[in-house]
Amino acid sequence: MLDQIVRWDQELLLWMNSFHSPFWDDIMWYVSLTTTWIPLYLVVLYLCIRYYKVRTLYILLFTIILVAMTDLISVHLFKNLIQRLRPSHEPLLEGLVHTVRNYMGGDYGFVSSHATNMFGLATFLSVIFYRNLRYFTVISLLLAALISYSRIYLGVHYPGDVLCGAMLGSAIGFGMGRLFCWFSRRFVHKRQAAEAIEN
Repeated sequence: MLDQIVRWDQELLLWMNSFHSPFWDDIMWYVSLTTTWIPLYLVVLYLCIRYYKVRTLYILLFTIILVAMTDLISVHLFKNLIQRLRPSHEPLLEGLVHTVRNYMGGDYGFVSSHATNMFGLATFLSVIFYRNLRYFTVISLLLAALISYSRIYLGVHYPGDVLCGAMLGSAIGFGMGRLFCWFSRRFVHKRQAAEAIEN
């Protein structure tokens, strides 16, 4: 059964990876780069400051912890243990996978760290912004999906790598989001209420 799933995953990868052109090569290359999204991160930071004021510091702290968790878990508990070769390194697929700018990625690809990180961050921020910016959930998840798809387009991840990474990241992001909400109610709100009484 596992062998059949692997074959389906390879076939789906080859089908999805086959839709390419010089124009989309450049687009997906930049979509996949972390630095491309720095302006968006600054917008998110602005929204945090606007709606959450001083609590933005706690959001940043939780975000750093979240990204560290998604990155370390995806690499050390999955990639390094399962050691599934990326399609760009798979001998059986040599010459069949379209890559861009000779980018091959590291040896192992399950699960996708890009998908884990982006879906973790998108889910975490969606939980936090739910009351104030409900449309943010749709936008952030669509962007996470686009970035994750770019990894398939570039030939460095199977769809299964991305799907499992997205589920892992979403679970971690949701857990961290709920933890932040509890922390905010338990400590931050009480502290602000106490300071208001004293003043």
